[in-house]
Amino acid sequence: MNPRDVVKAALDGLAPPYVPWSFRFTREPRETLCRHFGIEDADLEATVGNHIVELGSDIGFFDDLGNDHYRDVFGVVWDRTVDRDIGVVCDAPLKEPTLDGYTWPDPLDDRFFASIEEKTRRQPGCFRLFCLGFSLFERAWTMRGMENLMLDFFDSPEFVHELFTRIADYNLAQVEKALTYDIDAVYYGDDWGQQHGLIMGYPRWKEFIVPQLERMYGIVKAAGKYQFIHSCGDVDELFPDLINLGLDCFNPFQPEVMDTRSLMAQYRGRLSFWGGLSTQRTLPNGTPDDVRKESEELLRLGKAGNYIFSPSHAVESDVPLENMLAFIETAQAQCVAGIP
Repeated sequence: MNPRDVVKAALDGLAPPYVPWSFRFTREPRETLCRHFGIEDADLEATVGNHIVELGSDIGFFDDLGNDHYRDVFGVVWDRTVDRDIGVVCDAPLKEPTLDGYTWPDPLDDRFFASIEEKTRRQPGCFRLFCLGFSLFERAWTMRGMENLMLDFFDSPEFVHELFTRIADYNLAQVEKALTYDIDAVYYGDDWGQQHGLIMGYPRWKEFIVPQLERMYGIVKAAGKYQFIHSCGDVDELFPDLINLGLDCFNPFQPEVMDTRSLMAQYRGRLSFWGGLSTQRTLPNGTPDDVRKESEELLRLGKAGNYIFSPSHAVESDVPLENMLAFIETAQAQCVAGIP
């Protein structure tokens, strides 16, 4: 079995020969690991043995405005003077609750698909995941501003429905194109949670978000592909709804906000999880032995299937090199012959 087969076996609830893994790193940890291994950035995923190759340009940061400011394809300007990876919104294009005069970006822009062939060539045996980040609620609040959008839920609900519908239309067009490539799954990124509970509350999630998820998940499932979602925060109350909508795999699976061990047992056979290793406690503050112990426990729990091992989020700059090497080496040690 190659890594692609191992991930599929895990997602199908079968007991794979070992637990698959796929790690993400923010910019500074990537640079640290590349220096350690003596490699170029483009070779990091293969070096650590990632089983998933992530395709597309998940947010669409294409325009460098200088001075650590970037514009995404939806016209949102981001300040990266502190956060070098995404940044904070410093200019949202929708000043009022209306789409009048707004020009939508092209979902079929060649830049979203240009790297697919190169990435799959670098990781030929890996599970192929086409990624759209900020896919609905997040895209909406970046365009409108968080406070404005939260008020719009109550003051301008028709506008919110229209905005979400148009964003989903954009996503669907891009996914239709992605499905012409040899991909295995589609990943939508859309943070709904806080450290405790949902940002917008369940009634508004159900009213505004679920109709679009039905459309977005529907096209993926109709094509016979796996459906992934990334949503940070305390959102496990949504798992039954998401399963009914067709979700196959949930990420990032944060132990700080949910009981990951009991959830793995509760949903085994119905939902897979990708993540689980603490990025708020163990990785930044623990010892390498602490990291190895937590990693080994997760790998043990994942042997029955429905699990992809990883830190619960992209590794941040507060994680020491020794701790990164600890979870990388623990995952690789499952394979007697090394990285498959």
